[in-house]
Amino acid sequence: MDWAPIILTLKLATVTTILLVLIAVPLANWLANTKVKFKPALEALISMPLVLPPTVLGFYLLVAFSPNNAFGEWLDQWLGLRLIFSFEGLVFASIIYSLPFMVHPIQSGLTNLPHSLTEASYVLGKSKFQTLIRVLLPNIKPALLTGIVLSFAHTMGEFGVVLMIGGNIPGQTKVASIAIYDEVESLNYGLANNYSLLLLGITFFILLTVYSFNRTGIKSFWK
Repeated sequence: MDWAPIILTLKLATVTTILLVLIAVPLANWLANTKVKFKPALEALISMPLVLPPTVLGFYLLVAFSPNNAFGEWLDQWLGLRLIFSFEGLVFASIIYSLPFMVHPIQSGLTNLPHSLTEASYVLGKSKFQTLIRVLLPNIKPALLTGIVLSFAHTMGEFGVVLMIGGNIPGQTKVASIAIYDEVESLNYGLANNYSLLLLGITFFILLTVYSFNRTGIKSFWK
């Protein structure tokens, strides 16, 4: 069994989740407090990966980042970024594809917090950033953990998007889901089963951890 696809998958999920936290926390905080007219349109745009076939998103990312496209050519020439068939491209695609799994739980948690917490923090002289980091986020730990775990697990299970944007390059873009597909195509069902069981075990452990934490956190709160 080649462990490279598993290691690459864990690396992709870890990098994507870290970047998603940095992107989704301020975005979710803004969505929870803003009243701009285009908010529903932005929420719909963020949520589209939930309903779109992954291949649709992967196709348009492939077209956009291709060196034959003006935008892809600009990225290549001016920034030295070639996002198709590269690990960096997988990260970018995974961020877009898993964004709703991080934004929605955090936004929901922040929306349900009493506004008095924010007002009290401002009265005490805290800035908006300090209020978010030191007051609001500690009060939505279950929602934050849910977003982190769901994003990590969802990235581990990606197939259509990573196949379209990254292809099947061993050691660079061949993640576990693609390795399973390759083994099934080659009729190596035993090896495909090994990969599948390993992913099944990892994702079950991750989800069990978050549900156990949330249940314990809720009981501790009521006590």
